[in-house]
Amino acid sequence: MNIVADRPRVSTLVGTPKEVHALLEKSHADRVLLIVFDRIKPNDFQALVENFTNVASSMLEVLLERHDREPLERLVEVLLPKSPPSPRLLKEAAMQVRARKAVLESGDWLSAANIAQLAGLSTRNTSAQPNKWKKRGLIFAINHNGVDYFPGYGLDRDGGFRPIKALAKIIAIFAGHKDGWGMAYWFRSDSSLLGGKRPQDLLASASERVIEAAMDEVREIAHG
Repeated sequence: MNIVADRPRVSTLVGTPKEVHALLEKSHADRVLLIVFDRIKPNDFQALVENFTNVASSMLEVLLERHDREPLERLVEVLLPKSPPSPRLLKEAAMQVRARKAVLESGDWLSAANIAQLAGLSTRNTSAQPNKWKKRGLIFAINHNGVDYFPGYGLDRDGGFRPIKALAKIIAIFAGHKDGWGMAYWFRSDSSLLGGKRPQDLLASASERVIEAAMDEVREIAHG
């Protein structure tokens, strides 16, 4: 818990709801603006704290100097988006939500701890080895709520739950074309080159065909 106070009359209380509640009970502030984050990375949160404090302090000085509506309008403009989201963006956002939900429901997605347990890896630092595999391009991951999840279909169940060798080739083929979520969408989509089957279903049993399908996908991307 800490208190950031950059300028007179403005302070920012930072902490858990319980900690902030305790401080508010002792506060003699005239007004309180409360912003709640359900999930946010510590670094991003700290940056937002500093930015909001600076904005509030600067705008309060203007409000104290000029008692009209213009400074308040400026503050509102700073905190609001530059323009309302377009119908196209709203439609794309809805499509992305549906696509990600389908991905999460389409197969086994394992955390680093899950993989460590299955593969008999060190339990002291469960994320170390899966993250090394990801950095080396042996497997990919999707990030959901701040946690990396790895595709279960990318692990060789008969080989100690290590990454399937063909997966590294596919990741290399998609480099610069698809990120983790992009590859996840592709692996769960039916492919005409695979007889209408999904790449994730044939990765272990027909890896060469899946590699060829990946190369064909990149050729299509290149030709627009």
